[in-house]
Amino acid sequence: MIFKVFYQASNKEVPVREKTQTIYVEGESERDIRLKLADKPYNIEYITGVRGAFLEFEKQHEDFNVLEIG
Repeated sequence: MIFKVFYQASNKEVPVREKTQTIYVEGESERDIRLKLADKPYNIEYITGVRGAFLEFEKQHEDFNVLEIG
C-alpha cells in the first residue's frame, strides 16, 4: 500500500505548518513506514494510507513519486 507522509525536514526544530512537506512511501502499515523512515532526520507529523480515487488524484501531481525503502 502507498502512504502519504507529512513531515518537517528537521526533527530539531519546532514544526511550522508552512514548512510541512510530503513524501509517498510504499509499505504494509503505518508502523512499517515509521520504521523505514526512522534513520531519516524527519519530524513525522501524520501518515495516511492512499488508495482508490484519492491515489488516482495524487498521481496527477507532477511531484508524485513513491519511495521504495527496503
